[in-house]
Formats: sequence, C-alpha cells, structure tokens
Amino acid sequence: MTVHIDQRDAVATVTIDRTAKLNALDYATIDELGAALDRLETTSEVRAVILTGAGTRAFSAGADIPALAGSIAGGTERALREVVRRGQGLTRRIEEFPKPVIAAVNGLAYGGGCEVVEAAALAVAARHATFAKPEIALGFPPPFGGSQRLPRHVGRKRGLELILTGDPIPARRAEAIGLVNAVVPADDLLDAAHDLARRITRHAGTAVTACLRAVNRGINLPIDEGLAVEAAWFAATTTTDGVRTGLRRFLDRPRA
Repeated sequence: MTVHIDQRDAVATVTIDRTAKLNALDYATIDELGAALDRLETTSEVRAVILTGAGTRAFSAGADIPALAGSIAGGTERALREVVRRGQGLTRRIEEFPKPVIAAVNGLAYGGGCEVVEAAALAVAARHATFAKPEIALGFPPPFGGSQRLPRHVGRKRGLELILTGDPIPARRAEAIGLVNAVVPADDLLDAAHDLARRITRHAGTAVTACLRAVNRGINLPIDEGLAVEAAWFAATTTTDGVRTGLRRFLDRPRA
C-alpha cells in the first residue's frame, strides 16, 4: 500500500507514501488514491480531507516516468488510456469531491503533483516547497488536467510561463499567483491544514458541499449560466437542517 489514511475528529489525512520515488504517482498509487476518496466520501463523520506526501522532500514528483514511458511505447491508444484517462480521472475526482480537499504541500510538487494541487479546493505549502510543470522537457503537455486548470486559476500568461518553461517556482511565488492559499514553516504545515479544515467544518456539511459544487461547476461558465448554477445550489439547501439551524442561530442571537 502506498496510500495511508489517518482520521482525527472530522478530518482525514491521506498520505502518499513512496518516499524513495519522491511520492511519484504510479498507476497503483493513483488507483489507491481514488479508492481512498471513494471510502472517505461515504464516511459520514469525515467532513474534510487533507492530502499530503510522506517525508519532507516531496509532496509528489508527478507521474511515475518509467511507467509513463512504457505506456507511450505501447502506442497512442494505450498511452491515452493508462496516462491521460487515469490522471485526469484522479484530478477530476479531487476537484469534484463533495468535501473540501486541502493539499498540504510538504516539498516539491512537480508535474502530476502540481496538477493535484491545482485540483484541490485549497492548499497550504511549507516554505521549502517548490512547484513546476516540467512535462515540456519530456516533449508533451501536462496530461493530468494542468494545461486547463492552471491558466484558469492563475491567469493565462502566468500559467503559460510555468507550462512553457518548465522552471520551478518557490512557495512564496505560488502563493502570490494564487496556486496556494498560505505558506507556513514546515513544522506547522499539518497543523495549518487542520486549522483551515476546522474553520470549514464548523459550518453545515450541506452548505459546504453546495458552495464547492456551485464554484466548481460555475467557474468556467458564462456569468448568466453560472448564476443559474448558484441559484440551483441555493435552492438545494433551503430545506436542509443546516439552513434551519443557521437561521435560528442568527435570529436568536443576543442583541446589543
């Protein structure tokens, strides 16, 4: 097993554990991550997920290159099936997960590792973390969704600079362009991720899911269509206990 789950209260920490390979994502690890998310989605007591890497050197160095090379050697159809479909499937699963996924970036996040960070709802990075899109040096564009998500998140020119040069950027630069939410000392990384998770899980789970769905579904739509998505998710919450409790708490609060 290369993926471990540790649950503390309402937060589950999922750790990629291939330290000898800088937590590179081979096919078995990608499949294990998908299975872990399937399990956590149906675990009602888990309200948020932290995704990190084992050790201090790497969050994930990206796709396992020997496996990827073998797939490409097997022809285009095999490469699309084993690399693109599997990699995009993982990042889409993370992006569309109904509970917030927080990437705790404990080292380098290159290639597919960076694409996982892009797909996560939120991200916190250790000060020594670095980010890169080195796929161009291998002769192909990012295959796990990074050519689409990164420019949408950080802007076309910033995204293209990373994608076209392959050069790494430090954590502070990643924070400045909006790839991560915060940068903290390495020793504080998981505590910071847990604090962020707690600030979210204090709210009703139905509201959290509705916010995630509305943003992720609407962000790439024209504004009128996005507003319709927002209205639909608002409507979906109006009969929930979260709305009843939240309104009652507000209306019954002590007045100054």
